Amino acid sequence: MVLARVTPMQRVIMKTFVHVLCLLPLAWLFYLAWQEQTLGNGALGADPIATIEHELGIWALRFLLIALAVTPLKQLTGVSEILRYRRLLGLYAFAYASFHFAAFLFLDLKSYWSQIVEEIIKRPYITVGFAAWVILLLLAITSTRGWQRRLAKRWTYLHRAVYAAAILAVLHFWWLVKSDIREPLLYAIIAAALLGWRLWRRARTNAVRKQSIRSPAEKSTHKLR
Repeated sequence: MVLARVTPMQRVIMKTFVHVLCLLPLAWLFYLAWQEQTLGNGALGADPIATIEHELGIWALRFLLIALAVTPLKQLTGVSEILRYRRLLGLYAFAYASFHFAAFLFLDLKSYWSQIVEEIIKRPYITVGFAAWVILLLLAITSTRGWQRRLAKRWTYLHRAVYAAAILAVLHFWWLVKSDIREPLLYAIIAAALLGWRLWRRARTNAVRKQSIRSPAEKSTHKLR
């Protein structure tokens, strides 16, 4: 696909637009919390803490899946410009996951730090959620160009762990839901489709590479005959 070249100003506008979209869920949650605190109108539902934790966690998962969808979208459309926003979306996924974790620590556990390790070990859904957050933390720290240069090929291998983080995040959500699993099932299907696409592309690339290596050898054998 051939597109007009994106100017620096257009790129700034597009990046600003992405930032605004990514911050909207957080702004809306702050607005609901303000209503709850000042008006007492039940804007956050019967359990405000659970609502805050859920909204932050679900948006972390959504941004993570959107970030994972960037590469397949580029491969399908040929629009390479969207790759510029993959890191940004991944960082927002980490930010929302960190807010989700902070809400659990400060609102749910009430800063009882002695319970943190106990809760992580005792409850499997917290264990996998914490593991997903640790992976995102490592990926966020090493997402800069400097770390990409330092790690070289190892950077690519490390950042493939983002799929493990997505699987763990979906599992965390699935175990957290008590009865209605339709929403976590939807995210599980999306994550499986994105991972399946990557595996299919890799298998196809390997097949093409083997074929390209085999073809000259076959021609040489044919000439010898």
